[in-house]
Amino acid sequence: MSDEICIPSGIQQKDTSFGYTLSIISGKYKMTILYYLSENKIVRFNELQRGIGTIPFKTLSVMLKELEADCLVRREEFPQIPPKVEYSLTEKGQSLIPVLDMMCTWGEKNFVPAAQEITIPFTI
Repeated sequence: MSDEICIPSGIQQKDTSFGYTLSIISGKYKMTILYYLSENKIVRFNELQRGIGTIPFKTLSVMLKELEADCLVRREEFPQIPPKVEYSLTEKGQSLIPVLDMMCTWGEKNFVPAAQEITIPFTI
């Protein structure tokens, strides 16, 4: 990690590399979509929707368009009937996977299930 501060004082977060990274992966399903594509390489829309399970059609469509606009996801359309569209990660998208892996590792080390959380009794 560099010695440079991610968000120097006097600069808005959105104008930093940190802010840029957050803007790219923010969104309820974006990280899930990226991770699913990294695991499954080339995926059709319906397969991706079934694989994620809880994502509405419209939301998946919007998230994929945003990821494509950010050059993280490649959309390949085949001219046939019925239409066939496949999604995969671009090289830029693949470069985010180690970041997602580190977030996953951090979560595994720090996750405490709700049933195991330590509660402090409140007394008056």
